[in-house]
Amino acid sequence: MRQNALLRSEKDLALPGTARKRDTKVAKVAVVKPAPADERDDHFALRNGVRCAGVHLIVDLHDAKGLDDIDLIEATLRHCVDAAGATLLHIHLHHFQPNGVSGVAVLAESHISIHTWPDIGYAALDVFMCGKANPDMCIPVLRDAFQGRVEVNELLRGQNA
Repeated sequence: MRQNALLRSEKDLALPGTARKRDTKVAKVAVVKPAPADERDDHFALRNGVRCAGVHLIVDLHDAKGLDDIDLIEATLRHCVDAAGATLLHIHLHHFQPNGVSGVAVLAESHISIHTWPDIGYAALDVFMCGKANPDMCIPVLRDAFQGRVEVNELLRGQNA
């Protein structure tokens, strides 16, 4: 935006600026039919016969150990990525004071995020993957790493999209 565009007087505001000129021509729009689902290269997932954008596991860890150990958490996220057959793009973790870790593993297939509360032995994770990656393979990895009780809820994102 030009600097002087912010300094227009009240009188000038009634006139459209150069960026606001109306095009009175009617544009012809081509209607494009979406490709059939089986022909699209969109990396959608198939779960129990349901086509979806991805499988999103909401994971709660209770009575878990090691939730303040940032090295353990990073190694576990990397192990989850490998076990699921996903592609790691980036990991970012933050260690809070006095305790707790939050972070995300960004995947070509989506993400795994974690937020920990070590003082109460609780962690919340989102494991969201599309394509051929298998988020279910993360559950035994999490159970082994953190030695806690694992609760999993599943959402199929983007059904019928």
